[in-house]
This record gives sequence, C-alpha cells and structure tokens, in this order.
Amino acid sequence: MTGWLDSLRRGLDASRGPVTVYFRDDDVGWRDDRLFALLGEFARYDLAIDLAVIPAALDLALARQLERALRDSDNRVALHQHGFAHINHEPIGRKCEFGPARTKDEQHRDIELGWRRLHELIGPALQPMFTPPWNRCTQDTARCLIDLGFHVLSRDAGATAFDAAGLTEVPIHLDWHAHRHGVRLTLPEWATALAAALSTMSPVGIMLHHALIDEEEQEIVRQLLAVLAGHECVRSAAMIAVARMTPAVIGEPIVRSAANQSRSRS
Repeated sequence: MTGWLDSLRRGLDASRGPVTVYFRDDDVGWRDDRLFALLGEFARYDLAIDLAVIPAALDLALARQLERALRDSDNRVALHQHGFAHINHEPIGRKCEFGPARTKDEQHRDIELGWRRLHELIGPALQPMFTPPWNRCTQDTARCLIDLGFHVLSRDAGATAFDAAGLTEVPIHLDWHAHRHGVRLTLPEWATALAAALSTMSPVGIMLHHALIDEEEQEIVRQLLAVLAGHECVRSAAMIAVARMTPAVIGEPIVRSAANQSRSRS
C-alpha cells in the first residue's frame, strides 16, 4: 500500500516547475549488508545518492566494494568524509565529534587524518565534502575545512550558517527518521513534510541511515524512490552539483531532524 505518499504525489502534480532532490546516506562503514541493499534500490530507480564515509570504520574490503559501486553507478553514487571515528567528545550536552570541547588543532588533526585515510583507500573519486557526525560542528571546524581544501559542508538546515567564505553548505532538510516532539513522524506526516519542502522550489536534501533500515523499512523507502523517479517534475542530483547551483545555505528545515536530538547514530 502506497497511500501514505498521496500528499507527495499531489504536491508534485501541482508543482510550478522542476524540483531537485538529493539524498545523503550516513555512517558508511557500519552494516555493509544494509548499505548495499540500499544502493541496489537507488540503482533500480536510477537516482543519485551521496555516501558519508566514516574514515576509521573503512577497511580495504569495503573500499574495494565502494569502488565497484562507483564504477557501476554511472556517477549516481558519490563518496565524502563523515567525521573521523564518529565518537562523541562532549562531556555534557548534545553529542558532537567536532564540538566546542575540542581545540581547532585537535579538529584539524582528525579531519586531516580522516581525509588521508579515505584518499589512500578510495583515491581521487572522493568528493571534497564533509558531513560532521550528528550534523554538528563549530566555526573552528569550518576554518579547518577551508584550510584543508574542502569545498562543501553538510549539516542540518536549521544550523546557523558559518562565516566561512569558500565553504558552501548543502544541508539536510528532512531526516527519514525525523521526529517531532520526540515521536517519529508517521509515514503520511513524513510525505506531507517532503511535499511542503519541495513546494519551496529550492533543492531539498533527505538524510538516510542505512544501518537503521531493515528489510521491512527498505520496502517503504523503495515506494518513496519509485514515486520520485517516476514523476516528470523531480530532478535527482548529487550534492556536489547542488553546491555548484547555490553558493549559500539552501532553504530551511521543515521538521526537526532526529539528528539534532540525542541519538546514538547520525
């Protein structure tokens, strides 16, 4: 049953023109089986997806699998850096790997080590983009990224923009596991939120966590992808392409992302 997508279908049918959607899947390095199952669904519908890779979680075997996925994807799959080890360093408050408890030098070291590891294992296919775990980081993080040659930062759309010339933000507007007031959105609520985001006509970013998507949920994701791929108004884009379209922060969040709550993974 795909009735939960009716509000999205109506919104797309009423669209004033083409709308751009991009997907970011986090925590590559965990639950490889679910990762490649998800990639199979994106391949089925010829949709683009950006994978945020945890450097410390990447080994040679997974790197080779990702290389094959990139070769077979006809540029639909892209890879970028997701923090360093996805470890919380904050003694109190919300989880953060690159937060205020860490000095700029400490952040710089971890970002650089992560980039080197990914580049050694994956090579030049790696995109100059950075997604911080839990979608949180500091102004110092932005400065480190610029120093190290990164061009794109991806966080939650509700985050305050950094004063960081040369660093484009390509944010996430809707989390597949989004919550409102601590309760996960129902499927119809989620579809309505996506329809509302797309009605702004700005590019809309959707965050996935393959490690949390079991076989039952994969079928639901498949239903969403089928609607997006089958509608003439929808344009699927890689995040680097969206960054080139827009030199500033894109849009606003429609609902509070679960990534901004105290979750164990992001």
